[in-house]
Amino acid sequence: MKDLDPLVLYYVFVEMMGPPLFWALLLTALLGLSAFFWVLLRERSISSPRLVKSEIIGLFGGVGALVLMAQITHSGFTDAGGPVDWLLVGLIWGGGLAGTTILSYAVFGLIEKQQQVQHSQSL
Repeated sequence: MKDLDPLVLYYVFVEMMGPPLFWALLLTALLGLSAFFWVLLRERSISSPRLVKSEIIGLFGGVGALVLMAQITHSGFTDAGGPVDWLLVGLIWGGGLAGTTILSYAVFGLIEKQQQVQHSQSL
């Protein structure tokens, strides 16, 4: 296998997770990214307090990604033997951290905008 084929990656992920979980995670990622970019375009800046809250939640998302990985692969962290295994564990944690941070930032942005609209309508 000298070339990286996206179709092979698709089949590997579907085989590991099963079609329902794979499509749910893919749909969540696409909706989260879309909402994140929509919030950024609407506000034209990044809110520091919201980003800090999102990063804290992202730490737990990284842990959740590791738990999901351990459940899917039916292995534990004691099975990681070499440096590449630990690199992969770090990448999975980082992916969960980044994904959860982006998703929570978008959700906080949408909620805060909805609360502002409701507040302005009540005045």
